[in-house]
Amino acid sequence: MVKASTKHSRGDEKAFGLWSAIFLGIGSMVGAGIFIVIGEAGAIAGNLVTVSFLVGGVIALLCGYSLARLAIRYPSRGGIIEYLVQGYGEGVFSGSMGILFYLAQLVALAAVAKSFGTYAATYMTHGVTPFYSNVFSVGILLLFVSINLVGASMVARAENLIVIIKLAALVVFTVASLLFIDPARLSPHGAPSVIHVFYALGLTFFAYQGFSVITNSVEDMVDPERNMLRAMFWAIGLVALLYISVAIAVFGNLPLETIVRTRDYALAEAAKPAFGVWGFKIMAAAALIATASAINATLYAVTQISYTLAKEGDLPEVYEYNIFHNTEGLIISALLTIPMILFLDLGQIATTAAIAVLLIQGFTHTGHLFRYRETGARLSLVVAAVFGSFGAAWFAIAYTSLKMPNIVYYIGGIFFLAFSFEVALRLINDRTVLKQSGER
Repeated sequence: MVKASTKHSRGDEKAFGLWSAIFLGIGSMVGAGIFIVIGEAGAIAGNLVTVSFLVGGVIALLCGYSLARLAIRYPSRGGIIEYLVQGYGEGVFSGSMGILFYLAQLVALAAVAKSFGTYAATYMTHGVTPFYSNVFSVGILLLFVSINLVGASMVARAENLIVIIKLAALVVFTVASLLFIDPARLSPHGAPSVIHVFYALGLTFFAYQGFSVITNSVEDMVDPERNMLRAMFWAIGLVALLYISVAIAVFGNLPLETIVRTRDYALAEAAKPAFGVWGFKIMAAAALIATASAINATLYAVTQISYTLAKEGDLPEVYEYNIFHNTEGLIISALLTIPMILFLDLGQIATTAAIAVLLIQGFTHTGHLFRYRETGARLSLVVAAVFGSFGAAWFAIAYTSLKMPNIVYYIGGIFFLAFSFEVALRLINDRTVLKQSGER
């Protein structure tokens, strides 16, 4: 891996205090996730999706605890890739998991782009059609590829404003919609069975995807031993409160059949009772802003991940080559993402991304079990994170395989591709993913 800079600034010059780290986590979580999954998860669990968001939040807290302890002990901008190497050593498995992490980010990128395309298509005269959805999805992806090639500094400076806009839109929508809810729609009578709460866990957990970015700030954090865990818990806790409130607002305002029919843009549809047609358009616009910023952030992340892996031989050298103000890894990542956008629907992409993220979390926390004495983590909480991650993934696979039998092949194919790349490139380059963080 690329070695992080050893230069450290004084504590008072570091970029992230407690609240800035909390807002970093909130901004990363409250992005495309909630706009994508509220309808998809609701189609599975009905109005019990509020419970699914609660359970998903608990699993996120357990995973956040484990990652925070790892970040404090092994401070590195490499984040999860670093923790995998620390847990499993510098071998084939950790290298394969690094590639799997990269591939999972590509699937997540496809899900976000598809969500943007779906919301954009709601503005068209003919409504949401596969043609319009795909055109807008691929178009926004290529737009941000171009921006990143030229230089994304302007977009980066706008991120704080984007976070404020999407949070404000969600809060205003939630508060206003709670005044219009029909309590009968929230009644458990007629709701799907409780098992569906767990079937929807993969998607609701995916809405929390992004909390791990807090650990990537550890080297720039003031007093991480004190602030890392607190930032993680506050960020996930506040987002869980927001998501549960949003779910109550959506399912209190719309009948289940409407949510199922408009699952890909249910959050915008739920704004109609309180705000009318303009509410739909404004919430759709907020979704476009949120997903656009998420596309830019995810493109940046996959480019950095692929460059880091290529430097150590775990991806082909072409990923390292410069092109304009970026690398060819940006182009390759976009080209790998486009087929997923074109040939899978939003539910398939979101579910595949959610399962991949959960499996990577599970393997990361399993690796933590080998190091928990060094990190000072509570064994019971790390074990709970392992069971929570793998358990949610299993329920998601079990449910999805009934309606989407090929999901097992998609997930298996991603794993096979990751291991094949790792083995082949080791034989060709004889290089490994190395630890960034040494013993302290």
